[in-house]
Amino acid sequence: MGSSAEMPFLDHLEELRWRIIWSLAALVVGVVIGFVIVLNFDLLTWLQAPVIPFLHGHRLVVTHPGDGFSILLQTAVMVGVVIALPVIIYQVWLFLSPALYRHEKKVVMPVIVGAVFLFVCGAALAWYLVLPMTLRFLFSFADRAFEEMITVQEYFGFVSTLVLAMGAVFELPIVIMLLTTLGLVTPQFLTKFRRHAVVGSYVAASIITPGDLVYTSVILSVPLYLLYEVSIGLSYLVFRRRERKRQAEEASEAVA
Repeated sequence: MGSSAEMPFLDHLEELRWRIIWSLAALVVGVVIGFVIVLNFDLLTWLQAPVIPFLHGHRLVVTHPGDGFSILLQTAVMVGVVIALPVIIYQVWLFLSPALYRHEKKVVMPVIVGAVFLFVCGAALAWYLVLPMTLRFLFSFADRAFEEMITVQEYFGFVSTLVLAMGAVFELPIVIMLLTTLGLVTPQFLTKFRRHAVVGSYVAASIITPGDLVYTSVILSVPLYLLYEVSIGLSYLVFRRRERKRQAEEASEAVA
């Protein structure tokens, strides 16, 4: 166990305070950089690209004088969080690492990197595949009877919810691996519920892609179920490692 396990409680609080301060400072710097990126690289126009083909020459509209600045601020904050995320993760690591065993330290960083990678994969899948398919389906009904007048707030809220939801769902293998590490689930348990996972994947896909219960949902349920299979594989690896460790401890106790 690291030296921080013997630190007084007040010293732990002081350490935590500085880690939070450095994380907030990184976030502020990231948001400032986010403002520069949004303003100089016309990021708001790029984010509207998926919906532009469905507006028939029109643009997204604002219904309040502050909508433009509100969207600018929200986008800058999102970019700032992405920029500051490595620093924040590093600060969390510095706070926790002294209290971890050596074998635990070897696992933490790959888990963090894997979680970030899976979130990015989920967000990218939502942006490049799910969002265009969902918009195409939803606008196919609106075009028949309505004149599209989509507001900036509604569009950006819809997109951010979809992208964040997909990123969160892609964290399933990490969650399953942690639950296996804690002994709350086993690979045998996960294997038993494979058929339920098929239905759960379809339900999750239907919730993430509102409106289309057939085409988009079926396509999206495939990678979601594959994530479940990956989760089973990771659970097996963690479970076997826990069992080997338990057997080694029992052998040591028997010798003692």
